[in-house]
Amino acid sequence: MAHGHELRAVLFDMDGTLIDSMPLHERSWILWHAELELPFDDPDGFFLATAGRTQQEIVRDHWPDWDADRRLMLAERKEALYREIAARELQLIAGAAEICAQARERGLKVALCTAAPRENIAVTFERFGLEALIDTITSPSEPKFGGAPGETLRGKPHPDIFAEAARRFGIAPEHCLVFEDAPLGIEAARRAGMAAVALTTTLPASAFSAYPNVIGSIADYTGYKLPTHLPT
Repeated sequence: MAHGHELRAVLFDMDGTLIDSMPLHERSWILWHAELELPFDDPDGFFLATAGRTQQEIVRDHWPDWDADRRLMLAERKEALYREIAARELQLIAGAAEICAQARERGLKVALCTAAPRENIAVTFERFGLEALIDTITSPSEPKFGGAPGETLRGKPHPDIFAEAARRFGIAPEHCLVFEDAPLGIEAARRAGMAAVALTTTLPASAFSAYPNVIGSIADYTGYKLPTHLPT
């Protein structure tokens, strides 16, 4: 007899989790810094600190003296550089389509929970035809349910985009399993009360060892079988 909470929904981050986009994002940030003639002395530290965050958050935190219009324009430029590369070169993480199809076959709900701009999501969907496998998409650009006028979902490590997906499904957090490749995303899942599987596409498994909600780590989805139940 299985013990624990029945799995009823799977929630996927996108970059580095469903799609092998992190190397392309890194290349676009390098191009972006070069275009602006900005120094880029610690790329590894930069990517570690920024994975899972929106481009506007990254630009705001790293260049707080820039005015808001300039920050927005330059954040959008970085994403345009990424999309130019992604339209030609983007690949799925091995087994990603199969894991979504596996969830579909079992009658599970599937959400995409990502800080990526809608235009980036569109590139992914157009390239791989994922529309039929995803029930809902939550992102920091959307209004917060029950929030004040103009209040939007917060980015990771806040739990908002995972919690909103569960709310839409009418499924309690303990029945949801999150797939993530970034510590900020794993922390967001923890705050949402959800178990998580860490993808080691960007960082080694040791980077996630401190998080009590991580129930496993995988390099990709090849041969992976979704559990029937989650730990209590």
